[in-house]
Amino acid sequence: MKNIEDPMVSLIIPVKNEGSNVRNTIESALQVKTAYPFEIIVVDDGSTDNCCEFISSYGTKQIKLINSKGIGAACARNLGVQHASGSYLIFCDAHLFFEDHWIEGLLDPLQKGIADAAAPGIANVSNPMTPGFGQSLNESLEVQWHLDKKELFPTAILPGGCLAVSKEVFTDIGGFDSELRVWGYEDVEISIKLWLFGYSCYVEPAVKILHVFRSIHPYTVSWDDFYFNMMRMAFSHFSEERIEKCRGLIKHCDPIIIESEVLKTNVLKQRELYFNRRKYDDSWFMNTFDIHF
Repeated sequence: MKNIEDPMVSLIIPVKNEGSNVRNTIESALQVKTAYPFEIIVVDDGSTDNCCEFISSYGTKQIKLINSKGIGAACARNLGVQHASGSYLIFCDAHLFFEDHWIEGLLDPLQKGIADAAAPGIANVSNPMTPGFGQSLNESLEVQWHLDKKELFPTAILPGGCLAVSKEVFTDIGGFDSELRVWGYEDVEISIKLWLFGYSCYVEPAVKILHVFRSIHPYTVSWDDFYFNMMRMAFSHFSEERIEKCRGLIKHCDPIIIESEVLKTNVLKQRELYFNRRKYDDSWFMNTFDIHF
C-alpha cells in the first residue's frame, strides 16, 4: 500500500459537449481502487450541452471544474496543469472507464526511471478484448495502433486519450503546443517533442482502460484547423524535406493559406529554440521507429 507521503496525482480531463460521458468517466475514476491520492481537474472548454453542471453536486475539493471558452484541446490540457497540485499528471479523455490499480500500473515505469511518459492499453468499450497499445505513424502521418503487445515497450506516439507524465518533465518541455487549434496532432506533437528532447515514451500493456470511440466529434473540427496543426508541428520539428512532404498532404484546402497562417505565429522562433534544445533530430525519430516519412 502507498502512504500519504506518496505523490499526488492529477487527472486532467478536457471536456466539450460530452453529454453523460464525463459523469461516467469521473464516477469510474472515483470507484476503482487505488492507493494514490488523486484529484480530478475538469476543463470545460465552452460546452453548450451543460455536461459539467453536475460536478458542483459532489461538494468535494478532490474535483475541480475550470471553465474556458473554446481554447482547444492542447490549451485546455495546459490550463488544467496550471491548476494541478500533483507531482504526476494523467491526461484523460472525458469518455473513459478505468480498472482497479490502473494509476499504480501506469506510474510504475515512470517511478522506476524506465520511462518519462507512459500510456496504457486502450480498448474500445464495445470491443474490450482487443486493445491498442500506443501508436506509430504511416507515410501520411496518420496514427497506426500497435497490437498484441505483452511487455512494456517504447512507442513513437502516446495517445492523448490517456497519457501519464511527471509535472517536472511536462513543464521542462513546455507542455502541449499552446498555438494548436481546436483538435488534431496535439498528442503526436508532444510525443515527438518528448523523444527529440531526450525523454522516452512507453506503453504498459498490463494496464488497460476502455474508451468510447466516436464516429464524429461533438464539436466542429475544420480541415483548416487540422492542417494548421500538422504544419505547425512540421515547422516546429521537421526538416525542410519533411515540411515539403507535409505540404503535399493538404488535400481539402489551400496549402498556401494554411502555411501563411502558421507562419504568422511564433513557429519560426519556436523552431529555432527547439532545434537548439533537442538531443535528437526528426530523422533519428523516424529511423528509430521505422516510420517511412
